[in-house]
Amino acid sequence: MRQDYNSLHLVLKDSGFDIKTRENISKVMKIIGMVFTYIVLILFAILVVFPFYWMIITSLKSGEEIQRLIPTYWPEVFVWSNYSEAMQRLNFGTLLTNTLIVGIFSTLGTLFTTIFAAFAFARLEFRGRDFMFSLLLATMMIPGEMMVISNYTSVSLLGMTGGNRTGAYLAMILPFMISVFYIYLLRQNFKQIPNELYLAAKVDGKSDWAFLWKVMVPLAMPTLTTIFILKLMGTWNAYVWPNLITTGHDELKLISNGLRDSFNTAGDIDDYGIQMAATVVVTVPLLLLFIIFRKYIMRGVGRAGIKG
Repeated sequence: MRQDYNSLHLVLKDSGFDIKTRENISKVMKIIGMVFTYIVLILFAILVVFPFYWMIITSLKSGEEIQRLIPTYWPEVFVWSNYSEAMQRLNFGTLLTNTLIVGIFSTLGTLFTTIFAAFAFARLEFRGRDFMFSLLLATMMIPGEMMVISNYTSVSLLGMTGGNRTGAYLAMILPFMISVFYIYLLRQNFKQIPNELYLAAKVDGKSDWAFLWKVMVPLAMPTLTTIFILKLMGTWNAYVWPNLITTGHDELKLISNGLRDSFNTAGDIDDYGIQMAATVVVTVPLLLLFIIFRKYIMRGVGRAGIKG
């Protein structure tokens, strides 16, 4: 009996030692995994940030320093005049005005069309609703470039080309006031709102119009904020269609077109520094907009993608 007790005590002692060892090994492996994860994240962060860093330091270099065979990773002399020269050559005030007009009105138009379409597909009952929505989603498979010719033909027949300022604004706004992706995003958010709220509103005598603006739109505000920001950023970065509409009329170009057309770096090496300065001026507003509103973007996308 004494021998059995000693054997049992030895087994329990050894077993406790093994558990402690496994816990220590688990902690060490967890630390190693965390260190490896942070190393990978830091490397990828450097890959992402380095182009922006290089753009900024190049915008502060002279042409002589830029053309050296061995690049410098910090400006020897800060050439701040690159920015003033870039603003003058870019005609920043005119380009910014055109971009804000087109961006704000196209964004507001997109919000209204998206709200109405998403509400119809999410709440209203009518024959062929799901089939129509499936057809709408199918159009997302068509590349936007395939519709450039038909869109340009349409706006030309309506007299929106040829240097007319109002017509050029309308040509850059109207064709892009409908986004199938944003309709899908908002519809998914609307479908998360309990149907009992809609039925209760009907019992109280509320119309669909009142229920939409007093209940659904306030509840979907994070998603609407996301759509507003992403659409405005898309207009700021638009190039192909605005360039086609404003060909030959520099006073009507948007900021991305002006950035491309205002510089010819093949002729003068000093233009590289000035062009990088103009690029910084154009990029910084978008970067700040994303940093400030990134939590709203993530919240809106997260809330819209839960329920099918």
